[in-house]
Amino acid sequence: MKVKVSRKAHFNAAHRLYNKDWSFEKNDAVFGKCNNPKFHGHNYDLIVSVTGEIDPETGYVMDMKVLKDLIKEEVEEAFDHKNLNMDVAEFAELNPTAENIAVVIWNKLRPHINTANEIEVVLYETPRNFVTYSG
Repeated sequence: MKVKVSRKAHFNAAHRLYNKDWSFEKNDAVFGKCNNPKFHGHNYDLIVSVTGEIDPETGYVMDMKVLKDLIKEEVEEAFDHKNLNMDVAEFAELNPTAENIAVVIWNKLRPHINTANEIEVVLYETPRNFVTYSG
């Protein structure tokens, strides 16, 4: 029997969406206000879910305190109150779209979670815009 457990977290970060190989006009046409050269910010909401078998000894799929601490160390400390383009190494050459941020978060968490368990990252950039990545 597989069960999915989830932990919600939050971080604030600034970014600029642009392609360095394009003109400002093309970037502006594709990314609009998100191409602001002085950046802009979001209040991101994050849901990390782990799906797996319930451990018969603990009754857990995963200890939620461990998941909480992992999200804090790997995501919140790395991204919160940061300029993603300038302060986060993963985005030095990667456009920090919500899609790419979700994949980066998944990749940061995956090595720390039992490989028998599936993980899913849901990232809300706004209350109505969100992406889901499951590897």
